[in-house]
Amino acid sequence: MIPRTLAAKLLTLAEGFPVVTVNGPRQSGKSTLVKNTFPNYRYISLEDPDIRSLASEDPRGFLQQFNSHIIFDEIQRVPELFPYLQGIVDSQNNPGQFILSGSQNFLLLKKISQSLAGRVGILHLLPLAYSEMKSNGASPNSIMDWVFTGGYPRLYSSHIHPTDFFPNYISTYIDRDIREELGVKKINEFNTFLKLCATRTGEVLNLTSLANDCDISTTTAREWLSILEASFVCFQLHPYHKNYGKRLIKAPKFYFYDTGLAANLLGINSPDELFTSVYRGNLFENAVVVELIKQYTSVGREPELFYWRDSNQNEIDFITQKAGKPYQAIEVKSTSTYKAQAFRTIDEISPLMGINESNRFVIYSGDTSMKTSHGQLVSFTDINAYFHV
Repeated sequence: MIPRTLAAKLLTLAEGFPVVTVNGPRQSGKSTLVKNTFPNYRYISLEDPDIRSLASEDPRGFLQQFNSHIIFDEIQRVPELFPYLQGIVDSQNNPGQFILSGSQNFLLLKKISQSLAGRVGILHLLPLAYSEMKSNGASPNSIMDWVFTGGYPRLYSSHIHPTDFFPNYISTYIDRDIREELGVKKINEFNTFLKLCATRTGEVLNLTSLANDCDISTTTAREWLSILEASFVCFQLHPYHKNYGKRLIKAPKFYFYDTGLAANLLGINSPDELFTSVYRGNLFENAVVVELIKQYTSVGREPELFYWRDSNQNEIDFITQKAGKPYQAIEVKSTSTYKAQAFRTIDEISPLMGINESNRFVIYSGDTSMKTSHGQLVSFTDINAYFHV
């Protein structure tokens, strides 16, 4: 098992909050994380239909058996428990009483806000970061291998090929969650929508165009997109709000939380196919933004990450923010060869943003990281060494 960076923050929050929740996509390693971090806690999986039935039919009686030092896995499956958890927490008020995990961000946070607001620390566990693999001596053979495979732990622990893993992941987890828990009935149409979303990876999102391509209404497309975001399948990256004298694109960019899933949806069957694919640059950019996001989530922080593009298509791929101001400017190139022109837009816009040269970066797929006269050239494999939250 590859240790997860989030474990340290999980222990810290359990010392201060009576309830700590770990949510994230299915198969991201939540159950393994909480069980290994709290080995003396009793583990209750609400995926088990018998246990789920007992908990939903008599939540008060069920919780009387388990009122402290308990892990409830997939807690969103039994929303009836939340009001009674509140009563136990309020009467005892002990730190680390309950560790909750769940795969549906929307359903889980809705119940938390209704019943456990102010009593719970909330963390997100995404699939493995490249930095976690590297620090534990498990780096993939190449960057394209990593982008093609993605970070779901079972791919590595069980040595399952991505072309076998992801179709089953989609049918077993995504389809089931969408159908059973969120009430989407047009599963075939939804799966078509999901595949077409993959073709938008790394692009500015045009919801009307996406809806037209799927032959659905814009309203339905917006609802389905919200479901994918709530299920930790994809996310939108918003533009930085200040224009610096330029007319800006205001629509968000679209990404997946895991590049392996996106590559599979695009019909890419090997790292070699990815290398020659028209989607190579988009997927590499996706891999970079997710790696940056994981730097935030692994320490319990919300990402302060944006992009910047003006109406003349001048773009800075990513802007990080610190203390309410632009902090780092990042350009992404999927090539393994460095060219100084990669810094062109960064050189133009960064001075207006107040970003100094030491915080200007080009991330590429080459092996060498070094300082240049324009800023820092960073290999994807060294992201963790250059970007700290």
